Amino acid sequence: MSCPLLFAQSPEGLFFKPSVSGSTNTSGKSDIAISVSKYDTNVRIIDVEQFPVQGNITKIAALLGFIQLKLNKYAIVANTVEETGKLAGHTLYKIVQHSIVPVSSNQVADSDETAYLGLLETQLTNATLFFSYTYDLTNSLQRNESLGSNATNVFNWKQCDTRFFWNHYLAQELRDLSNEDSRIDRFIQPIIYGYAKCVETILNQTPISLALLTRRSRFRAGTRYFRRGIDEDGNVANFNETEQILITWPTDSIEHDVFSLLQTRGSVPVYWAEINNLKYKPNLVLGENSITATKKHFDQQVNLYGKNYLVSLVNQKGYELPVKEAYENIVRQLDDPNVLYNYFDFHHECRKMQWHRVKLLIEQLQDVGLTNTDCFHKTVNQQGQTVQIISEQKSVVRTNCMDCLDRTNVVQSVLAHWVLQRELQTAKILKDDNDLWESDKKLLSLFQNLWADNADAVSFSYSGTGALKTDFTRTGKRTKAGAFNDFVNSASRYYQNNLTDGPRQDSYDLFLGNFQPGTSSLGRSPFSDNRPSYIQTLPTIIYAALTVFGATIFFPKYHFTSFKNLMFFLTATIVLVLSGKFVIKNGMQFVNWPSLVQLKFLTIESSASSKDKQGKDIKYLPNPIYYKPNNQRKSD
Repeated sequence: MSCPLLFAQSPEGLFFKPSVSGSTNTSGKSDIAISVSKYDTNVRIIDVEQFPVQGNITKIAALLGFIQLKLNKYAIVANTVEETGKLAGHTLYKIVQHSIVPVSSNQVADSDETAYLGLLETQLTNATLFFSYTYDLTNSLQRNESLGSNATNVFNWKQCDTRFFWNHYLAQELRDLSNEDSRIDRFIQPIIYGYAKCVETILNQTPISLALLTRRSRFRAGTRYFRRGIDEDGNVANFNETEQILITWPTDSIEHDVFSLLQTRGSVPVYWAEINNLKYKPNLVLGENSITATKKHFDQQVNLYGKNYLVSLVNQKGYELPVKEAYENIVRQLDDPNVLYNYFDFHHECRKMQWHRVKLLIEQLQDVGLTNTDCFHKTVNQQGQTVQIISEQKSVVRTNCMDCLDRTNVVQSVLAHWVLQRELQTAKILKDDNDLWESDKKLLSLFQNLWADNADAVSFSYSGTGALKTDFTRTGKRTKAGAFNDFVNSASRYYQNNLTDGPRQDSYDLFLGNFQPGTSSLGRSPFSDNRPSYIQTLPTIIYAALTVFGATIFFPKYHFTSFKNLMFFLTATIVLVLSGKFVIKNGMQFVNWPSLVQLKFLTIESSASSKDKQGKDIKYLPNPIYYKPNNQRKSD
């Protein structure tokens, strides 16, 4: 079982050991420590007596692992955490402070190394990371039950769901060492990226716990416009598994009811992309037939979750239509009885802020077989041990819109609301369908805020902003203030997705091991800007022209109509108009693209000779294997 650690830095390197002694294992071996030498940066097992007894020694919450950059190796450390609730006695923690500690302090200055460290800092600062020392957050309650992890306060990291083991790459050396000595397991702390919180309240004189957990997949992870659709291995972008857990604590019984509901979300599982070009709506393109990849995806989903009820919220008209049609076509080709496609025209049904009409989707899903009793349900005794498994969840609702964020959040919360009513009736806390749990305003507020905070966490990780439409999730109704907040977030998304998301995508690829500086380097800096000099210079010219333009209007030397002032005004206006036309026409060249991993929907054209590895005067172009749908061509 993992635990907090003691961490020491010395002239020889880094040292870690458990902060509390573990009981001697069956082989008679006691605790160990690990060290990372500054001379060869290898991670080694050492006797606990070799841990330094003086110097810079601190207690840390967890060791996430190690990463080798261009020149140095670093330990990624969770310094401090905050408690986000107790799930059936298991404490949940959120990492609130971290450190990136170099193994060797004698490091020469290097711009690439500094850039890599900046990317790691970006990832760790923006990520919402959670863990528990005694409970496996990567697995659902039902999966943990099948693995036997719910029976004790100990879990084996080797049984973790690797999809959601966010620091899987960082922990590689520790995982390898564990094969030599199982005592290394105390140093391996799996974390999830997403959301984890548990709240407690009383409903009809019965104490209950309500938890919400979201696990973000490390496969095809990234930002909104740089990760769309599916890859060859069947992994989809922005895949998240969300679990709502209800635990009842009746005072007149020695047994407690435990319920778990799983839902998933993920990008439309076909080859498609949206290519940024500085316009509000990027260029939507589709790839070749994805039947092989899509089959891999749904084979895995059916194997993991059982029957999949697909809920597509993509618009049936205009810009989004090709994605909707591509999804429907590929599902028809699959012809899998365990993959049931359901379309819900969210914007049409809920137009004019009639968001309560999303409940019509429940009736639609019931017509094809979904029930609110399909969830995991067991009873446990006062020690938390399972008494009886009453039911297992045998299907899942997989929801998507274009981003799998805002519309998806609303639908998932409505489905969870519906199932919670049935669970509370099953636990005999509510009498019947007329005895509604939302009449308890405290529970309603807790439920709504859990789901709204979860929506924000998922949205920040993908789009860079909080979720849209959370006024409905938090209050149950759509408001004008919420609509204005959506406008602000949409504007922020536009700016970030076009002009700042490149490094954010790089931070994912570096942290997850998709790009490894020690092995992926091509002999040149991946951060070099090899666009033509006029492309690099034009934004500066535009900023200067805007400054002059504003100064001639608000701070004229004499008065606005003076000859000198008008000349500056007209010159700045002409520069802005001509520059603006050029930027609009060549928008792709001004987008902040990722630097570390090539995007498959892009090609890079270089004017350099084949012998020149620097790739001078590069130009970004759409990959010809992706094509523009007919309705998009007509709308241009």
